[in-house]
Parts: sequence; C-alpha cells; structure tokens
Amino acid sequence: MAFARPIEYGVSGLLGWGRKKLDHQTAIFRQINKERALAHHDALEFPNGEFVLLTRLCEGQEAVVLQLPAQPMTTSETESQKRVAYAG
Repeated sequence: MAFARPIEYGVSGLLGWGRKKLDHQTAIFRQINKERALAHHDALEFPNGEFVLLTRLCEGQEAVVLQLPAQPMTTSETESQKRVAYAG
C-alpha cells in the first residue's frame, strides 16, 4: 500500500492517547496474532519491520493498493495467505 502522507496511528501512554507519525508512506498488509482467536489480526508492516494494527490508524488517511496478493505456488505460500476463520 502507498499512503499520500506519512502514516499516523494512535498510541496509548501514561497521559492517555496520542498520535505517532511514521517516516514511511508504504506498507505491506499482514495478518498477525493468528493463534489468538479474540485478537485483531489485520495489520500493516513497514519497511523498518514495525507492525501497526489497522484499528490503530488515524482517520482520514488516503492509501492506494499497489499490488494484490499473487496466487500461491507452494503449500507453504497457501498456508501463509490463509485467512483467520471468523470468531464471532
């Protein structure tokens, strides 16, 4: 994904909620914490290796999808692209 401006997301701290701005404008969509059924899974991975949950992104940011996932070629690629089952 490519963002129009540096990405901002919410962080919690000692004095409540604040905003943090990253120096990056590109990210890769990932699913994390797949083993935890009651956790948010959708996140962005940035070039520095940092992950931010989509639920933490600040409103009003614009992004463009640069590439959709390719079809998996191996069993391990199929497993890595498998989405978490809905736990609702």
